[in-house]
Amino acid sequence: MATGKSTVGRRLASRHGWRFFDTDAVISERNGPIPAIFAELGESGFRRIEAQVVAEVLAEAGGGAVVSLGGGAVLDEGTRRLLKGAFVVFLDADLATVLPRLSGDTGRPLLARGAAETWARLDRERRPLYEALASATVDTRNAAPDVVVRRLEDQLRHHFRTEEGTLGNDR
Repeated sequence: MATGKSTVGRRLASRHGWRFFDTDAVISERNGPIPAIFAELGESGFRRIEAQVVAEVLAEAGGGAVVSLGGGAVLDEGTRRLLKGAFVVFLDADLATVLPRLSGDTGRPLLARGAAETWARLDRERRPLYEALASATVDTRNAAPDVVVRRLEDQLRHHFRTEEGTLGNDR
């Protein structure tokens, strides 16, 4: 949460002519603001919607797209299974990096009370899932989005050079 997934994903996709999907944006377009979904259906109701949207987006995206998932999407076992076949990037951050992004942000229902403490707890709880799913980990600490994109491109080049060739517009 607040590691720059949407910003970095959008920039990476744009630089390479790939499609970009943000599952939180898709959820909001279809169902209204995420805080309202949480208020009406609770976190479990939101997670059901999220799992369905993630499955749809991953099926549509195929191999030529960047998909930004919400930080809690990995909590769903079905989503984790779907991600096993994808190149998954864990944008790793610390509280000091994300805290300025969280202050005054009313769009994150899980952080409504005690943003710093809640973020740190969620990071401890979710980190093992992120690490287990990650094909690559990119450090975002104190890094501008373009720096993170370059780090990610280095990871992608290494992966695809090792596996199939070089990073191109068809990946």
